[in-house]
Amino acid sequence: MKKSLLAALCAAAAGCSTQGQVNPDVMQIATTPLTCTSKAQCDVWWQRAQTWVSGHSKYKIESATDTLIQTAGPDGGKRALAYQITRTANPDGTATIGFAAHCDGAMGCKPNPWEAGADFKEYVRGDASGAPQSGEDAKPAAHPDVSQGQSVPPTNGEALTQ
Repeated sequence: MKKSLLAALCAAAAGCSTQGQVNPDVMQIATTPLTCTSKAQCDVWWQRAQTWVSGHSKYKIESATDTLIQTAGPDGGKRALAYQITRTANPDGTATIGFAAHCDGAMGCKPNPWEAGADFKEYVRGDASGAPQSGEDAKPAAHPDVSQGQSVPPTNGEALTQ
């Protein structure tokens, strides 16, 4: 009885069968460290990070400093991602930009945190189409997942840190 009810709920939610599936290419991009090698590059990347978050978050940015970009959220039961981006200086003079995304939705996050992380890192590095290449300020076009949604992500309300 419980299994049939769960199957009916999954069918109604359209996507339980895709849970846990992450494209290996997306996973590789999302887990590759984001390390800038000079102050100039780090400053450009940090500006891109803030631009990406402001263009992709459904929550407002609550904090934007030289070492932290953090949005509000997540709101109880919502699938929208809240973001926390950090900038940490390394002993060798480089810096690492960290990405964390989490939601509070019982059916998982929307967009998928791994795909959001991969998109963020490509944009910050300047690998994504439309990303500024020389540090100019540009507001990105909204990511397709923001308006179109996607399948249920591999986590159900758990934080994703990359």
